[in-house]
Amino acid sequence: MIGDLSGVKKIYLITGRTDLRKSIEGLMGIVKDVYDLDPYANAAFFFCGRRADRIKILHAEPDGMTLLYHRLDAGRYRWPRNRSEALELSRQQLRWLLEGLEIEQKSSISKSKGKDF
Repeated sequence: MIGDLSGVKKIYLITGRTDLRKSIEGLMGIVKDVYDLDPYANAAFFFCGRRADRIKILHAEPDGMTLLYHRLDAGRYRWPRNRSEALELSRQQLRWLLEGLEIEQKSSISKSKGKDF
């Protein structure tokens, strides 16, 4: 099915800013030439523009390349802008990002030692 990312083995977040006017070929060039990764691998590559309210997702399927585009009606993604790199994410980190959270959570609920609830 077009756009089904459930079977991808790796998720890469391209940090920094990407010119989202780029087409499939332009984004494939970034993946290959800048990050030395294979765009035809079983992976999804996520790109974000300057405004951080839209993303493009590049994914190779058995019969060709798919480019997905998503624009938020309100709000912005908390996209890492510190430097440009291909950051491998877990599915949980991707879920956090798409829900408007940071990909690195500062704290989590911890179990109290010695107390039963």
